[in-house]
Amino acid sequence: MTERLLNIVLYDRGLIKSALILRIFLFTLSGNQAFSIELSSPAGDTAKINGQASVWINGNHNNDFSFAAGARYIPSAYYGVRTEGDKHIDFEASANIFGNMITGPSGETDAEARIKPYRLWARYSSDQFELRLGLQKINFGSASMLRPLMWFDQMDPRDPLRLTDGVWGLLGRYYFLNNANIWLWGLVGNHDPRAWELVPSNKKIPEFGGRIQIPVPAGEAGISYHHRNADTRGTMFPGEKDRIPEDRLGIDARWDLVTGIWVEGSWTRKRIDMGTLTNQEIMNAGLDYTFDLGNGLYIAYEHLAVSFDQKPFEFANLTTFSLATLTYPVGMFDKLSAIIYYDWTNRKIYNFASWEKQYNNFMVYVMGYLNPRTYNLPAQTGPGSLFSGKGIQVMLVFNH
Repeated sequence: MTERLLNIVLYDRGLIKSALILRIFLFTLSGNQAFSIELSSPAGDTAKINGQASVWINGNHNNDFSFAAGARYIPSAYYGVRTEGDKHIDFEASANIFGNMITGPSGETDAEARIKPYRLWARYSSDQFELRLGLQKINFGSASMLRPLMWFDQMDPRDPLRLTDGVWGLLGRYYFLNNANIWLWGLVGNHDPRAWELVPSNKKIPEFGGRIQIPVPAGEAGISYHHRNADTRGTMFPGEKDRIPEDRLGIDARWDLVTGIWVEGSWTRKRIDMGTLTNQEIMNAGLDYTFDLGNGLYIAYEHLAVSFDQKPFEFANLTTFSLATLTYPVGMFDKLSAIIYYDWTNRKIYNFASWEKQYNNFMVYVMGYLNPRTYNLPAQTGPGSLFSGKGIQVMLVFNH
């Protein structure tokens, strides 16, 4: 009876809102059974409620942290309104509800649980323009995994869910008919270091920047700029300052030839002398290709160089990494993949292999890893020490 009520087609905006409330109420009464809803009207209004639940365990007998486990739920609500012509107004709100525990070297257990906003934005858009305000994901660039232009997101290649926190700000984009596009953004209220950042931002001082992306023969290229004020107060860096002006310049290009080929680079310069933290140079080059073997074997390779220098492009503290990834689909619902990192500076190799199984709304991921005891990979999310040594991680995901 519940499902019959919820599958009624509603044509009035007021009824859509009422139906959303009814659906949530019935879900609460019926227990935590999975539900998903999408309602629309002839005017083009759309309402959706969905979510993603995941649990994971990590076992590593030769690690100081021999056992870890966690759970996460991301509920999401979306509402879109079609206005005159091609104009569109929509909203999205979601939360990141998670908890985890870890067993220490002496058998002690450390646990935490948090609830924080994941996405919270409003957008006004047309066929060639969009303006989005709020907590949102902003990412761009041509690199695949080791990404120098990971300025506002932090997606980990090992993470099958590709989760990343958003940033608070306003983003405007305009798309030309020849596929060129212009981005402009302003950010405020963001403090925590992101990806390649070592120093937090002063969240009270607005950040701003932009990007131009143009088509080129057999591909596309872009140039990006961003300005922020770093804040060393409360950090380990000497000379606590709340306003350290910082400029970033990024370039990227990708060509689809016989193989996919890309280059990407970022230069960050602080206007105050901070020793080796004054300049940061990150460069990436890569290629990918799908071989006609069985169901199609995808292979990608990237090489990354990172340096922190007092003088621009001095490369006095250079660290280089290579990464290769292989992906092979086994039938319709299974996929095998592997990621191999090589640290050329310290001559260490990191190995990850995973199996993915899909069954309706359920996904199962099993990952094994064989890594050095001293773990040091660039721009990784989460505690890297969990993946030092050799071990296995199992994750179960349910989407509704």
